[in-house]
Amino acid sequence: MRFAVLGPLEASTDGGRAVRVPELKVRALLACLLAHHGRAVPAERLIEGLWGAQPPGRPLGALRARVSQLRRAFEEAEPGARELVVTRPPGYLVGGDTDARRFQEAVERSRAAAEPGERAALLAEALSWWRGPAFADFADVPLVRRAALRLEEQRLAALEDYADVRLELGQDTSQIGELTELAAQHPSRERFHALLMRALYRSGRQADALEVYRALRVRLRDELGLDPGPEVVALHQAILGQDPGLRRPPRAPAPVPARLPQPLTELVGRDEALAELVALPGTARLVTLTGAGGVGKSRLALEAAHRLAGGFDGGAYMVELSGVPAGSPTDVADAVAAALGLRDGGGAAGQGERIAAALGTRRTLLVLDNCEHVVEPVAKLAELLLRAGPETRLLATSREPLGLAGEVVRQVPPLDGAAAARLFVLRAAETGPGLTMDAGVVETICRRLDGIPLALELAAARVRSLGVRVLAERLDDRFRLLSAGRRAGPAHQRTLRAAIDWSWELLTAPERVVLRRLAVQAGGCTLEAAERVCAAPVPIPGGPPGDAEPHVPQDLDPADVVDLLGRLVDRSLVVRAGERYRLLESVAAYALERLREAGEHERVLRRHAIYYTQLAECAEAYRSGPARHHWVRRLDAEAANLRAALESARLLGDTRLAARLTGSLGWYRIQSGRAAGGGLKGLPADHPLRRDGDLGTVAGIRPAGGVDAQH
Repeated sequence: MRFAVLGPLEASTDGGRAVRVPELKVRALLACLLAHHGRAVPAERLIEGLWGAQPPGRPLGALRARVSQLRRAFEEAEPGARELVVTRPPGYLVGGDTDARRFQEAVERSRAAAEPGERAALLAEALSWWRGPAFADFADVPLVRRAALRLEEQRLAALEDYADVRLELGQDTSQIGELTELAAQHPSRERFHALLMRALYRSGRQADALEVYRALRVRLRDELGLDPGPEVVALHQAILGQDPGLRRPPRAPAPVPARLPQPLTELVGRDEALAELVALPGTARLVTLTGAGGVGKSRLALEAAHRLAGGFDGGAYMVELSGVPAGSPTDVADAVAAALGLRDGGGAAGQGERIAAALGTRRTLLVLDNCEHVVEPVAKLAELLLRAGPETRLLATSREPLGLAGEVVRQVPPLDGAAAARLFVLRAAETGPGLTMDAGVVETICRRLDGIPLALELAAARVRSLGVRVLAERLDDRFRLLSAGRRAGPAHQRTLRAAIDWSWELLTAPERVVLRRLAVQAGGCTLEAAERVCAAPVPIPGGPPGDAEPHVPQDLDPADVVDLLGRLVDRSLVVRAGERYRLLESVAAYALERLREAGEHERVLRRHAIYYTQLAECAEAYRSGPARHHWVRRLDAEAANLRAALESARLLGDTRLAARLTGSLGWYRIQSGRAAGGGLKGLPADHPLRRDGDLGTVAGIRPAGGVDAQH
């Protein structure tokens, strides 16, 4: 469990999930315990601190009730966490990590650091933990007030140290505004005034520096009857004498300048995304581009980096991480250091601090490309760099977000129809002049390949040998067809199969189970459908007999599917649109291969057919009531799945299931068709049910068994 006290009081699990602590008195109790750093607080003092001069009738019982509530809140958030609230005579204490401890630890490390750049990085990290006044919502509680004041004093001392070391690094003019504000907020802290005097003098403003001293001396004499301390007086004399020791030190060495790679082709169809991306570093310090494999994240990031490079005096650098072994913090830091020209080793922690010190406060752009397999070490390094360097900007590409506070995530979608066709035609024309291409066939190819630039470029390379018509006809075997890949670039971006293999290998076993089973869904599905088809199905209460599936050892629990599905969305393998989830066609084809390899194809097809048959029977129960409009819309959305379910029943030889499905859809065909005679005649030409008239071949057969109308 983690606690945040450097600002409003917050609690979270080790996994980062917020812990809800109900009732103001319970939160105040937690603040009192945290303010005492793991020391037991006597029950009498807690009662006085919580209720003051008006304690309840049974004060000890009331305190115990609040302690019990606090333990229950911890336990509900994280099993076993109730043990953090310890009963220890003469009272209670609470365990757990706090941001105050991390702040103090970083400050101590800064005092032991030898290099100014390292001290600056550590102090920046320490100060970044602050979100507002310490114990902001409970600072007036007597048992908390002293701890809040002590932490505030430590914060001010850290601010002074940070400004001092930045002056040592030659950063003076950039600090004048901040130091002016701090000196005004704390008129009796002489060190802020001394730092401001040094910054002004180094910036060529000797008269302003002397005026700061004069105003401080007058204020101290008028309000306190004191003179400035000897350090400030000595600084005043040094400024008057223009002491050479006050001059600005040489600048810290910068990273080795590096050129961004030059793109080999024109960026197609990303004008709006590029314009937004170029504008983001002004307000966002970390931007992560996510999307499916081959969708063009790296290419978009490179183009944005070229557009932005002129605004970063510290340089723009591209760090290719695809060759870094999975989960290796040291190798990630080494790759970034190598891109910056900082080739000294020192381990992951030392290397990260060396990078932060080298970047300093220069305005620098780092593009971290292909982060998905090393997302945790990249996230840790990114957090360190952002805390240490206020002017550092990071642009990452990954198939899932880094998961850091302040991260701005932008999904890179597949190309739309027009842009996909333009890219395909451009790349095909590069393979040979004079190629003729039917626009309708090109549109079909682009749609079947989901507008994924990698797939489109690989397909375009086959036009010269196959022509567009044969190419379109053979897309059912797309992984073999598009296996003649690129000879350059990361290995996982050279063929369509390699791109999806790369994502598959990063999945856990349960995530792979859900992904391959989703492949039987046609046209997407709801969360409920995913739960019933991807996991051990739960019978519908009152549903038709004979639908139960034999027990499958070690199958997924339906309750786990929602979390697994969310992770697949995060990893850009499942697309969420509103309340529906779908796979891109290439991902679905790949997952279907994996489903057959796992020996699950027939079993999952049966689950799919049973679920949509039960759905149709549930809809039929509402065919004459006011809810029929809802069910018509629901069946419209599932038309492709209903057709697939019928086909599955036939493939499985289950004529009874096919009869139930078609029989329960008779009313729907009539209402959807808006035709007096029913059937399919009134349906639009492109309606999914119109494309398979067989759904009406056994119309009129009633469903076997009953079904609960509340499904």
